[in-house]
Amino acid sequence: MLEALALARQAAEAGEVPVGAVIVKDNQIVGRGYNQPISRRDPSAHAEVMALRDAAQHMDNYRLTNCDLYVTLEPCCMCVGAILHARIARVVYAAADPKTGACGSVVNLFAESRLNHHGAVSGGLLADESSLLLKTFFAQRRRSNEQN
Repeated sequence: MLEALALARQAAEAGEVPVGAVIVKDNQIVGRGYNQPISRRDPSAHAEVMALRDAAQHMDNYRLTNCDLYVTLEPCCMCVGAILHARIARVVYAAADPKTGACGSVVNLFAESRLNHHGAVSGGLLADESSLLLKTFFAQRRRSNEQN
């Protein structure tokens, strides 16, 4: 999660919402990503999707079985869909997302029995650090908008 937080800081420095993600297999990071929808002009360029793409390239397979994903913010519905399709075994997120979280905050797609893949999910790991990063980013953005 520390590496995911470092990636989230990279996103913030680039003017993106500070979310970072890593994918781990056998205690090795095989995929990294951070939010890039603004710079890539791509609404799907969330940290989780970027990490999934990186890991799939690294592992030469879109199925990332026996991998864990660590992300600094609870994944949204789009990201959970990609995570499930990739067959990620476990998701660990830092801060809950009460607006778009799809791991229990708004909906819990991991608990949907009709879906064909189910992974484990847990939240709260380094939540305070991630929340502070997000709050600081949005406070700075609000101040900047007020000055303009």
